[in-house]
Amino acid sequence: MHSSTVTSGCRACSAGSTADQRPIPRRKSTMTCQDISFTSGDARCAGWFYPAGPDPRPAVVMAHGLAGIKEMRLDAYAERFAAAGYHVLIFDYRHFGASEGQPRQLLSIRRQHQDWAAAVAYTRSRPEVDPTRIVLWGSSLSGGHVLSIAAELSAAAVIAQVPHTHGPASVLALGPRQATRLTGHGLLDIARATVGAAPHYVPASGPPGSLALMTAPEAAGYLSLVPAGQAFDQRVAGRFALAIPLYSPARALRNLTMPTLVQVGSRDETTPPGPAIRAAGKNPRVTLSTHETGHFEPYSGELFEAFVTEQIDFLQHALA
Repeated sequence: MHSSTVTSGCRACSAGSTADQRPIPRRKSTMTCQDISFTSGDARCAGWFYPAGPDPRPAVVMAHGLAGIKEMRLDAYAERFAAAGYHVLIFDYRHFGASEGQPRQLLSIRRQHQDWAAAVAYTRSRPEVDPTRIVLWGSSLSGGHVLSIAAELSAAAVIAQVPHTHGPASVLALGPRQATRLTGHGLLDIARATVGAAPHYVPASGPPGSLALMTAPEAAGYLSLVPAGQAFDQRVAGRFALAIPLYSPARALRNLTMPTLVQVGSRDETTPPGPAIRAAGKNPRVTLSTHETGHFEPYSGELFEAFVTEQIDFLQHALA
């Protein structure tokens, strides 16, 4: 283990600090990308494809974390990867963003894994992509997803940014009162689903003490990732609260055989870094990088530059 402290409609947002939690202004993309879609299960997933050239070359497949959509700074990463010579596919999960899927805002780990498989299959089918060199990129919850499914999808490399790796640790970070409240709302949502009623929703983020899935002081940075003027629904069907303690991708991380970059924040209050650090330490194929940062700071400003530069350097070595 290594360690260190084309078509219209594809929109991008500018870099900026999240320190004041103001929305990031929207700007037009400086790079051509294509609106695409692919089928996953019973619905269509919407995405953007950034071509890096006509000849077959590696591709990075990306999706966001908890209730996030592609407009929330994924395009900033994509443009940097494409400029470095990698094709990029970004997509929204079913039930979220521009993708289809009913009911809305239903977060199913199993279904999101299926969406990843469909996104990778679509990417591999494109003639300009080298199908043997697919990179999975995930952040927060999707950072856990890419660790969980990398072996199954025969990924050539994996990048997991501030990843969710250990369900019980994430629940402990919530505190007993908040965990109990969310469990109750999760059971209510399950009960409504059993009788065919509409989901019971909880917010993805909120201030400390509020009813939300993320309530650490740093959670204010979540909504700052939404570009000004972008419609965004941050609700999540409450049943997801029951899935959090059962989802621990750290187990998969210990056994990955492809080059893997795990970037953690030492001040991360949302996805505790300890389990990721311990699991990475047991796998010689993992490059672990620890940064003095919280959970949402790497999406913009100086921390974004540090993280994305490190990611590109990792890819240049991993795919050489």
